[in-house]
Parts: sequence; C-alpha cells; structure tokens
Amino acid sequence: MKNILDSYNVSKYILGISAYYHDSGATIIKDGDIIAAVQEERLSRIKGDSSFPELSIEYVLKEANIAPEELEAVVYYENPYLKFDRQLSTFLYGNIKIIRNFIYTMKLNIAEKIWVERKIKKFLKTEKIILTDHHLSHASSAFFPSPFEESAILTIDGVGEWSTAGIGYGNKNKITISKQIEYPNSLGLLYSAFTVFTGFKVNSGEYKLMGLAPFGDPIYYDLIINNIVKINNDGSIVINPIYFDYFNGRKTINKKFEDLFKGKTRAENAPLEKFHADIAASIQKVTTEIILKMAKFAKEIYPSDNLVLAGGVALNVVSIGELERSKIFKNIWVQPASGDAGGSLGAALYTHYHENNNDRVVDKDDSMKGAFLGPKPTDIGGDIDNLFNKYKLKSNKLEDRELIKKIAEALADKQVVAIAKGRMEFGPRALGNRSVLADARDENMQSRLNLKTKYREGFRPFAPMIKAEAGEKYFENFTDSPYMLKTFYLKNIYREKLENTNVEDIFKRVREKRSMVPAVTHIDYSARAQSIDEKRNPFIYSIIENFEKITGLPIIINTSFNVRGEPIVASSEDAIECFLNTDIDILILENYIIYKKENNHVKSLRKSAVKND
Repeated sequence: MKNILDSYNVSKYILGISAYYHDSGATIIKDGDIIAAVQEERLSRIKGDSSFPELSIEYVLKEANIAPEELEAVVYYENPYLKFDRQLSTFLYGNIKIIRNFIYTMKLNIAEKIWVERKIKKFLKTEKIILTDHHLSHASSAFFPSPFEESAILTIDGVGEWSTAGIGYGNKNKITISKQIEYPNSLGLLYSAFTVFTGFKVNSGEYKLMGLAPFGDPIYYDLIINNIVKINNDGSIVINPIYFDYFNGRKTINKKFEDLFKGKTRAENAPLEKFHADIAASIQKVTTEIILKMAKFAKEIYPSDNLVLAGGVALNVVSIGELERSKIFKNIWVQPASGDAGGSLGAALYTHYHENNNDRVVDKDDSMKGAFLGPKPTDIGGDIDNLFNKYKLKSNKLEDRELIKKIAEALADKQVVAIAKGRMEFGPRALGNRSVLADARDENMQSRLNLKTKYREGFRPFAPMIKAEAGEKYFENFTDSPYMLKTFYLKNIYREKLENTNVEDIFKRVREKRSMVPAVTHIDYSARAQSIDEKRNPFIYSIIENFEKITGLPIIINTSFNVRGEPIVASSEDAIECFLNTDIDILILENYIIYKKENNHVKSLRKSAVKND
C-alpha cells in the first residue's frame, strides 16, 4: 500500500506543538510548506496562555482540511523528560526551605508536562509522536524558513531543557548545534531579572524595559559585569547565583540584588524614575555586548555571510539593530515568531527536512508568507452580519480600492483606524492585518495612543510603517525589515533639535517634538521600522501610497490591535469589542468600515481588560 500511495505523490502533513512553559502554539506544514500557525492566547483570549493548545490544533487542522489520522507525525518542540531532569536537579541543589515549591512543581510536571505524549495521544488519537530538542526547534524555525541556502545559527532564550543559548549551522536541509550555554547561565533569565526589578512582568514586560532604556544612562554597567555576570570573549556567560533565587524559591531576584543597586523592586504601578531608566540602559548595554560577542564567535566557527536567530532574546530589536550595523555578518534574518510558540514551527520543519531528509527549496524573500499564517476574523468569530445585528452596529461594505482611499484620508485627518482583515500574524508583532494605524506627523498621537487607545505606559514608543523603497531616504543604514525586528536611526535632516535635554520627568520628555515624525521617533531618534512591500501586504502598501499622495509622507504608525492585558484581536467579535472599549475612530473589519461617531449608542457585551491607570 505504501508504494502505491508514494506513486500518487500523496502530500504529507506534520503538526508541530509547543506548550506548558510560555506561549503555546501549533503549526501545520504540508510537504514543508507552512499552511497555518497560531498562538493559543489569540484563540483562548488568555494573554501568554501556556496550556495545551487544543484550540490552535483544531484551527490548523481545519485550515489544512485534514483529520488527525492523516498526519504523518505530531512533533513536540522539546523533550519534557530532560526538562524535568533539569528542574529536579535544581531542586536537589537547593535546600529544605523550598519543599513547598518542590511539591508544587512535581505535581505540575507529573500531571501535565512529563506526560505530554499521553495528552497528545488522547487528544489526537495518534501514536505518531516525536519529541525534539528546545533549541533545535528554535534553530530550525530560524534557518529553514530563512532566505539562505546556508547560514550560521544563533538561539538565545531563558532556558530549554538545559540549554539557554546555542550556536549552530544550517546547510540545505540539515542543521547542527555545536556550542551551547547551560542553565543557570542565561541571558534571557538575566534580562528577565532586570525586568522584574524595574516593575514589569516576566515574559511580557521585556519590551517595556527595552523601551525604557533610551531614557537612561548605562551608569550601572560596571556594577553588573563586575558582580552579576561574567562575560567571556566567546559570548558565554557565568551568572553569580548569590543575587538570584533560582534554587531557594519561585522569585527571580533576592535582597542582595536590591542591595547591590541600592533600590527596591518597583511595584507595578509605582512611578518610573530616572533610576529605573538607568537600570534599563545598563542591562541593555550588557545584553547587546553579549549578543555581539556570541555573533563574533559564531562567525569564527562558521565563516558564513549569513546569520539567523530565534529564541525570545532574538526579539530584542535594539540589540539586533546593533548586530546588523556591526557588519559581523553580511545578512541577518530573525524568525518573526522567535518565542516558544515559534518552536512549534521549528519542530515540524526539523522533522520534515533534517530527520526525513526532504529537499529544501529556498525562497529568496523567506517562506514565512509575511507571517500571515493565522485565522481570518470570520474563521473563529462567526458571521459578521449576525454580529452587526447582535451589537446593532452601523456599517458599510466597500471594495478594497474605495476602502484604501477612505482609510488614507482618515489617517491624514488624524483619525485612528483599526484593521482586522485577512489572516492574522503569527508571532508577537502586528504587521498590518491586526493593526491600529495613525498619523506619525501628529506630535500628540503618541500620548493619545498610549493613554487612550492602548491604555499602557506613556513612555512606550510606536513603530513606523514605511514603503520599503523609501526606507533609505529617511533612516540610516536601512535594510529590509518586513517583520519589525530591528531598530534604525532617523537621518539628521529629519530631526529637530531639543532645547532642554535634562528633563527628569520621563513623560514630559516623551512629549517633546524631536522630528518630522514625532509619534514614531523614540527619545534617542531610533525607530522599530517595518518596511512594507506590495508582495507581502498589498493592502497596507496601497494605504501608505494613498497617504503619501495626500501628505507627501510614506510613513504611518503601526501598533498592535489590542489593549494592555489582552492578546491581539483574532475574531470579528474581538475586534468589535476592542473598538468599542477604546477611542479608535474607525474599524475596518474585513471589507466593512465602521465609524465610532455613527455607533456611540453601541455597548460592549464583554468584560474588558481596559484600565486607564
């Protein structure tokens, strides 16, 4: 039977799964082609959902139009037995004070994490289960979809089984990891420690710490490298455990850590001060130094022109921008879903290419399809017309050309427009299909979006969308950036000189007009720019093109369509609810346009995470 099936060239599907530690997700590939991928949080509406991704699995199977029994294999992104070995060893290294945490972790592992194979078998009714390695999954997610035939590989995150970082090499359909750093020596955990110290949440606040850094000076750099972390020439690190609570509890840092910096851990809603900005600047400098040294060592081992990266730390756009400007490698590509959810993609691709020895065809752009791999609003949210009746919403349905024209006009008129159209993005960035758009020229827009639309900290910067061919005109050393994964500096001719650079109040400094596009220019004149091209997102490209005809500027603001505390919207109903609970002026839901001014009577039907604090 197998030979008969092979003669008909039957397509082979592989399902990749990540779960239980950070953001869970699922990916399905068909003969190496990525069909669908989504994070569980987008469907469950639980931010950072780490549970077994039942909803994600159901969605990707439906998108592929197959039943579980048609899968060639189901691949889990790491080895839970090795991870349990590391956790058990960590506890045994501790002392009797941690017995409660030991019992808690054992119950959790025995109930769920160790028996993940049993869970998969029960849910999918399959015996074709494969366990991979955490950092191999990250490495595979970085290399196999990349635009490179061969490349050095760098993976950096908190911790997998034992590894916290790895250096490897990919060539055609094979990859290898030759050098690794092991727990507890982790750059990801080090950065998270400072995230906690400055009052932000681990696994969601690292972006905030990075955004805070330009407001400060790295005056604690020497204190950090002389006491907390030793940095070797090859980029490997040794963490001083006396400042952390790895072995004695569930907390990240301890009193010795606070005493070293002569400051207490900031409460989540306490005021931010120059001290916190200086701390952020210092750990950002340390992080960039470590990443650059790792990259130099990778180049020594593998003298390739190319480097690919994945793992949570690869989402540090400041360090990635510096890495690219360093010219250590000629070409750099970062997996847009670099976190654990992206491990589901890497696990599936590793099995298809490396283990099953299938040929790999390299796409010169990359094979991520713009990262638009998730559901359409109507795939999971029910019929739009029924929702409009349910909410009593007034709307108009328009063709794309007319819709694009109206959006561009509204943006030029300083209105805020939310987009929920087409397949949603895989990874943490909204790239145009689940985005909030606005006018980057408006010096009040940054504060408005932070405080009244996103309901988040007022210092946080916004990203510019720019026509790909216009990037070099406005930004120094501009390169293709479709996934918004690196920073660039605005050219001097577009900057405005600031009269007073000694303002201590962070929020006052944010409101200073420092360029012709103040809403997307951070305090150090940097911007996490996204280049928009006609191939990946023709709809957004046309909006910017029309906006440019009106204003003369090919740049608009892009931020994710959600509020603080909630995942990016996925379904039609998610989009409607977020629209109703914020000061967004216009909602684009597929090809429907909905104006707030025509729907002031409409009430929210859900409990929202919106809090204006």
